[in-house]
Amino acid sequence: MRRAGNRAAAPDTIPVAATRHDDDVGSVQRGPSLRWPSVARSTLGAGCVLVAAWVAVTRWSTLVAGHPAYPVLLGALAVLGVALLVGARRRRPVSVLRLVARAVAAVLVVAVLAAAVWLRPYAAEPVAVAAAAASSTVDVVDGPTRWELRPRGRQADVGVAFLPGAFVDPRAYLALLRPLAERGYLVVVVKPPLGVALLASVGPVLDAHPEVARWAVGGHSLGGVAAAGAAVAAGQRVGGVFFWASYPAEDLSGAPLAAASISGDRDGLSTPADIAASRVRLPPGTAFVVVPGAVHAFFGDYGPQAGDGTPATTRGQAQQQIVEATERFVADL
Repeated sequence: MRRAGNRAAAPDTIPVAATRHDDDVGSVQRGPSLRWPSVARSTLGAGCVLVAAWVAVTRWSTLVAGHPAYPVLLGALAVLGVALLVGARRRRPVSVLRLVARAVAAVLVVAVLAAAVWLRPYAAEPVAVAAAAASSTVDVVDGPTRWELRPRGRQADVGVAFLPGAFVDPRAYLALLRPLAERGYLVVVVKPPLGVALLASVGPVLDAHPEVARWAVGGHSLGGVAAAGAAVAAGQRVGGVFFWASYPAEDLSGAPLAAASISGDRDGLSTPADIAASRVRLPPGTAFVVVPGAVHAFFGDYGPQAGDGTPATTRGQAQQQIVEATERFVADL
């Protein structure tokens, strides 16, 4: 009887041990495939939400005043972040192929996050924001893709279209350009998508104002590069192009355009050497005005800029000369 009892008991212990062994092996196999993707999704999701929130909190006024493309990008990042955080809680089997696909997607998300941080704009200073208010002489119209300074009363037959520097709040140029509107010129400051002037088009601005017989197109820094291309593309509707701390990337020496180059001799980004080298790409008779002591960031009201030079004059004195030189150029068209 004892032998029979022992035989009966022995088989009962084998399945228990085998079952526990199978569970232990399964937990080892499932652990990495479930845990690490969840951590990665949570990290990326949190990064998307935090970056979108950080830019929104620190640049809310600039986002509202600029082109809608960047806020849309931030909104999409926030939605993606929430989706990743919610998806990280779901535990599901992950194949090798799916892991590879997720790794590629993660790299793309990181790239978009880096771009969103890089595209964070320079904010306009209070003096520029104040210039966005209407007055008895100038109406201010804020549209989705441009700011317009419309003179009240008799309007000149020449208009001014302006393209901002890279990642600069378009309002940063309103105070410098407003004197032109007060003299009767329609002034339009384009809002570039994502703050990149090369992505903008001046054509719709010209088409929206058939009452303007002739245009001067200008820009600061990268905006000047874009202005050169826009002036050529617009044909006879544009009579002149002006550059603020900038120069053309293409050859305009044979273009039927008046041109003006206004620069600072302390500019650390569009250096005096760069301006001098651009002479051969500009039309004969181009007016070159060098503002003594001026730096790159003096051509707008958005604060200091990394890589710029050290000024040897005040912002107010430099900007007075910039405005006067621009007014003379537009008046001569």
